[in-house]
Amino acid sequence: MTRIRILPEILSNKIAAGEVVARPASVVKELVENSIDAGSTRIIVEIEQGGRKLIRVSDNGQGMGRDDALLCLERYATSKIATDPDLFAICTLGFRGEALPSIASVSRFTLVTRETDADVGTQIEVAGGRINKVSDVGAPPGTLISVAGLFYNTPARRKFLKSIDTEMGHIADTIASMALCRPTVQFRLSHNNRIVKSWAPAEEPMDRVADVLGAAIKKELYPVDRATADIEISGWVASPRMNRSTARGIYLFVNGRWVKDRVIQHALFAGYSGRLMKGQYPVSVLFLRVPFGQVDVNVHPTKQEIRFVRQKMVHDTVRDAVADALRQSDPTRWKANEPRSTELAQGPATVSELHAEYKIPPPHDHSGTQVDDALDRKSVSSALAAGEGNRQTPLPPADPVNTPAPPIDPTACNGKPAHQALLWKQRFFADLTVIGQYKGTYIICESQGGLMLIDQHAAHERIVFEQLKRQSNARRPTAQRLLLPETIDLRFRETQILEKLAPELDRFGLEIEPFGGNTFVVKAVPTLLDSSGISGLVTQLVEKTAEIGVGAEMETILDECLMVMACHNAIRAHQQLTGTQIKAMLEQLDACDNPSHCPHGRPIWIQWRVKDLEKQFQRIV
Repeated sequence: MTRIRILPEILSNKIAAGEVVARPASVVKELVENSIDAGSTRIIVEIEQGGRKLIRVSDNGQGMGRDDALLCLERYATSKIATDPDLFAICTLGFRGEALPSIASVSRFTLVTRETDADVGTQIEVAGGRINKVSDVGAPPGTLISVAGLFYNTPARRKFLKSIDTEMGHIADTIASMALCRPTVQFRLSHNNRIVKSWAPAEEPMDRVADVLGAAIKKELYPVDRATADIEISGWVASPRMNRSTARGIYLFVNGRWVKDRVIQHALFAGYSGRLMKGQYPVSVLFLRVPFGQVDVNVHPTKQEIRFVRQKMVHDTVRDAVADALRQSDPTRWKANEPRSTELAQGPATVSELHAEYKIPPPHDHSGTQVDDALDRKSVSSALAAGEGNRQTPLPPADPVNTPAPPIDPTACNGKPAHQALLWKQRFFADLTVIGQYKGTYIICESQGGLMLIDQHAAHERIVFEQLKRQSNARRPTAQRLLLPETIDLRFRETQILEKLAPELDRFGLEIEPFGGNTFVVKAVPTLLDSSGISGLVTQLVEKTAEIGVGAEMETILDECLMVMACHNAIRAHQQLTGTQIKAMLEQLDACDNPSHCPHGRPIWIQWRVKDLEKQFQRIV
């Protein structure tokens, strides 16, 4: 007796469905792609209970006759390819003939379709892969497909589905991605009979991009346009200021297909090289056109993984196109050594002036005296025009920052070990002798023990974080109301998260209220934060919460939100600082509970002891 057997067709379809239909969003993707291939100009997606109960997709495409409607439910039945050469020149989104039979095998499936010139439509009812009923029916031109009880006959798969909000979030992201690539097509998405989002046909692709990503980001998008004999690249990249904490703001399309390709993504990051910190992701929408024979989309059943014949060429072209777009958008933006403003050409601002502009409440040191805050990012570039803080010119000897540090008394450090005395002394950082800046990023200082290098971004991030934390713990946030409240448009998943998060953010002075649909309005921000770019900050807060998981402890979520706020508002690398600004930052660093690490755990400073330096130069053995 043989042990090998041919699997029943229904069982083999269920196995195939496991590759094609991973979750409700997979069903939506396959059905919408079929609608697009059918030439639809209007696609309506209706969801109930995150796709668990019902997925319904209707369009006004060309529809099908009865024979085609029956054939489309057979595996490997398709109208999109016919010969071997067709497989290597695929110009449609679907081509395998697997999606519909796979979906029908794990659901209660209903197909209603009618060709434009037909008098009557066809309705087919399927349950678990078995056709139960075929009948004539009155129907408008186009196709309507209903998928009810997804995975009802495969309970092991059904139990792995996430929450309703999570699954609905994936569906909304899928529709948004397809809407970006087809701006002339009308899309409408509803959930439990409530319209989530409706995208009207857009005459200009930029209008659809703004509709999907939010109107606030429109002014921060820079066009990408490059064409060679082998590839065409178009789309937009956002300013690094509009960065995200996840890659969900990256949309990549190849020949009209939404893809997740590592080659293109790596090239995108390379184009942003030096403009984003570690852990930050850009916002971008890129469209690539390559000869159909130069790209293989037949890699995975989901059709989101692709391979290029000339991979390096694609990578280098995308990288250069993105880098050029960022440079040309503002030729001076990334030249840290060149002054971009003459606002303060008459001389550096005083501490009090900088403090007043930046709106940071002065912290109290241990003696009860106040320390002025001088870290104003807006004034940094202006101060360059005065020539102060240039990395090629040391700070003036007369600068009070360079006052020699007094001797250290190790016994005054509350029991700390002697080798930690310098760190934990009350005025350790303020008493350092500042030598200058290196690359507009690191502050070079001299201490009694040796040479120190301070990361200005990490240091300021720690300062802002602890100030926000103290205000939050005291339940007395200092907020500034916006003269013109700022509206923010979010996607479905982000909307659900922000509705839960907004009441908690009020603890920090960040006042956010629902404004109807997926829109929120920001009415007030903490005085410690810069009100410009607040929409990007809120988006980052929501994405960080999604990354952690809404089921996590609220205190954990809020701490992460504080880190995002601090990082968002901290001075950046490649920003020149005046001597006054450096002095103010070092004084505030002394007031921090943990002046050694930024909130994310990165070191703020490193030190070379005198003995180590003398060994390096062979002055001692």
